[in-house]
Amino acid sequence: MNDSQPRKINMSSPDLSAEDRSAVMDVVNTNWLSMGPKIRAFEEAFRSLIGLPYALGVNSGTAGLHLAAVAAGIRDGDLVITTPFSFVASTNALLYERAVPVYVDVDPLTGNIDPVGVRQAVEDLLAGGSEAQRWLPRRGAEHHGALKALLPVDVFGQPADMDPLVEAARRHDLTVIEDSCEALGATYKDRQAGTLGDVGVFAFYPNKQITTGEGGLIVTGDEHLGTMMDALRNQGRAPGDQWLNHTYLGFNYRMDEMSAALGHSQLKRLDSFLEARQRVADWYNDRLKNVSGVEIPKIVETTTRMSWFVYVIRLAAGVDRAAVAKRLGEQGIAVRPYFLPIHLQPYMVERFGYCEGDFPVTEDLGRRGLALPFSSVMCEEEVDIVCRVLRSVL
Repeated sequence: MNDSQPRKINMSSPDLSAEDRSAVMDVVNTNWLSMGPKIRAFEEAFRSLIGLPYALGVNSGTAGLHLAAVAAGIRDGDLVITTPFSFVASTNALLYERAVPVYVDVDPLTGNIDPVGVRQAVEDLLAGGSEAQRWLPRRGAEHHGALKALLPVDVFGQPADMDPLVEAARRHDLTVIEDSCEALGATYKDRQAGTLGDVGVFAFYPNKQITTGEGGLIVTGDEHLGTMMDALRNQGRAPGDQWLNHTYLGFNYRMDEMSAALGHSQLKRLDSFLEARQRVADWYNDRLKNVSGVEIPKIVETTTRMSWFVYVIRLAAGVDRAAVAKRLGEQGIAVRPYFLPIHLQPYMVERFGYCEGDFPVTEDLGRRGLALPFSSVMCEEEVDIVCRVLRSVL
């Protein structure tokens, strides 16, 4: 490479082995590309890992969240408490069923939904009247239905504070859908993320802890929810239905055999992936902990194992994030704002009337968060380059 050309460091890279590639090719060399032995093997391995009786492969984490919402009986106008600081899929899965997402602001340390706010929102929404109105959007919820569920998100691989959330839900018979799409392998008080509510959803996009290319998986210990989601992902075919019989209005949300084969192969190395990601995060932490203008990620005591999905720093207030990102990009270093608040996405503003100032903590994190290059295949030299250039830019 010409010395004048900056070295390019990507946002993320999948960690694929010869065994992974061979597993996919083994499927391609058969005639069984869907609904075959590979998806059954992947699901069985996941059941063993998670310790729940239902593990259902789907074609995306978004599909998994949508199936969970449908199976939980979330319908037109129903209310679901969730977070505005997430990837948009956690809200979109509710909008697909014409439900109304009710946002609660987040904890400033973790970016996860604030359980104290959730408890208050539950009480106020069930009380009705003026107490309920302060949690509802300005428009789009005039004729809302019942409060049905909580949908917390394990942001960036750190579990939400689930015990008080589940306690509030159990007190009022609400379903808890845990969005663990970013947190495979994380533990909360030594319990696995994704197993802490009624339904857990994981995702396997190429930047996740393991990948299937596109894909996701739902876990639950609830027989009704498990059998319903199993039917719904397969065009609504209930147990006993023949190929062209459809008991329910369903979806084509199945995971194909090639994706399942890759996922099954990758799952065998989950612990090594998590260890490698922790090592990269430690390199970043060591180099950035004393850099003026940078806040490194905070891991709270309830997180007994962090499952690093991305490495997101927060720039000090007043630092021009766009200028920093531009300068890094000019040096071949890919970075990205993380997250942009959901309630300020154009379609959410148009539909529900949200505006700046509605969720100040989320908006502050959205203004200052910057994801640095991160994956299990990053080497220490690359981390050194990123940190050195970031320090010089700041």
